[in-house]
Amino acid sequence: MDGKIVDGWFREKAVLWPGQGLSLQVDEVLYTGRSKFQDVLVFRSVSHGVVLVLDGVIQVTERDEFSYQEMITHVAMFTHENPKRVLVVGGGDGGVLREVLRHSTVEEAYLCEIDEDVISVSKKHLPSMSCSYDDPRVTVKIMDGAEFMLQHREYFDVIITDSSDPVGPADVLFKPPYFEKMNDALREGGVLCSQGECVWLHLELIKPMLTACRNIFPQVDYAYTTIPTYPSGQIGFVLCAKSAQTQFRSPARTPSDEMQAALRYYNPRIHQAAFVLPEFARREVEHKPDRT
Repeated sequence: MDGKIVDGWFREKAVLWPGQGLSLQVDEVLYTGRSKFQDVLVFRSVSHGVVLVLDGVIQVTERDEFSYQEMITHVAMFTHENPKRVLVVGGGDGGVLREVLRHSTVEEAYLCEIDEDVISVSKKHLPSMSCSYDDPRVTVKIMDGAEFMLQHREYFDVIITDSSDPVGPADVLFKPPYFEKMNDALREGGVLCSQGECVWLHLELIKPMLTACRNIFPQVDYAYTTIPTYPSGQIGFVLCAKSAQTQFRSPARTPSDEMQAALRYYNPRIHQAAFVLPEFARREVEHKPDRT
């Protein structure tokens, strides 16, 4: 990964989207350092608020983070009728956790983040997201998510994997053994949602991931959201369920009026629309039953 600040502009460039990149004008560098796992940069931009960058790749900006956080969380959460125990793997910035805690059904919310530095810089520089850590329902574990799930078999109603791209420490979160561990950690009727890359750039990664999931789970689907500062302005989600009766495209619950007023992207209609893919992507990711 290669993300640099040159002449007052941050330029994102990565191996997963060759030949293109995003630039943001920098107002002030707030933090730069190296954790045990990755380079960490936080800066205040001219147009997108505070920006968190890991290994040269933009993770969140204050201007548009809500579209990703809300969709990776609420599509799964509202699919479940009564999510009480929820696990977030990754997501050290606290944004997904913030959205999980909007659900009054939640009694226990665990966040498992391997890189403690991501949490610490987010608490200091991204308070609108990291405020979630103050909730008494939250337990934070600084450890490998797969290892944590081995200790909690058949425990969670919903698991959300908010990972960075499949390079470096996040690579294992896109492989079949990880999805098998999530399956084992889900209770009956449980659902999961994992970051699923971009149909404009990564169909060659998305297709085998969905194929692997269909060999593990009876119900698998793919949705997406729009977000300007992610590559090609779009990112997808892989959704899996332990029950064949689960219907991802028809939410089992809807937000209360109070909750809906606090949301900036998700609503029941966009939940359903998120599964309607452009034709080139639908042909590639839609399940095709074997013909005998």
